[in-house]
Amino acid sequence: MNLLAFDTSTDTLSIAVQHGDGVWQHQGPGGAQASAALIPTVRALMAQAGLSFQTLDAIAFGRGPGSFTGLRTACAVAQGLAFGARGGQGVPVLPVDTLLAVAEEARQQFGCTQVVAVLDARMDEVYHTRCEWQAASGQWLADADFGLGKPESVQVPAGWTVAGNARAPYGERLAPGAHHVTALPTAMALLRLAPALIAAGAAVAASDALPRYIRDKVAQTTAERAALRAAQAAATPRDPA
Repeated sequence: MNLLAFDTSTDTLSIAVQHGDGVWQHQGPGGAQASAALIPTVRALMAQAGLSFQTLDAIAFGRGPGSFTGLRTACAVAQGLAFGARGGQGVPVLPVDTLLAVAEEARQQFGCTQVVAVLDARMDEVYHTRCEWQAASGQWLADADFGLGKPESVQVPAGWTVAGNARAPYGERLAPGAHHVTALPTAMALLRLAPALIAAGAAVAASDALPRYIRDKVAQTTAERAALRAAQAAATPRDPA
């Protein structure tokens, strides 16, 4: 297959291109730089691979959870490139859960098959889910609902491995008795997951590709903050005059 994959959900920009049996990859700083660097780097990597947008079969991206800006960037770029590919006929888009990609990277690097995948959600919280490798089908079985909570809230079954990027910022607050490995949702992991996901019907039209947000909202509007202050004031008991 001819595939393009990228992830901008963390502070690392990860891009990979598969052209037949060959694979080309790039990894560099993400975060605020991702939106400016993603498209030029994609074009350069595809040129190295000898692959054009006319011969792509699909575009995969890390849909979340992760950085709000990073998820929007990846989704928008995947949609735009997919709409314009093949002379405007378009190609399918494959949105891939970033926690699933973390589990796959842990399997590839460390041989883990029972993984609690975690990503730093900032604001003193982590995204997390359990993923178990099904050797017979060559796919991961993950919890349908991803969790979001304090590091101390993450429960790890005996013998399972915690994989992700949350150990460094939270230390012993995160599953202190468990085995930990560092793994990110890389574009290479997306490429490895893509064939089974496409066969299972997970690829969608570009217009239907969406990020996966776990935390609905971070910032409040000025009006919302004012309303919250008013409600707090109204709820505060007053001393009798």
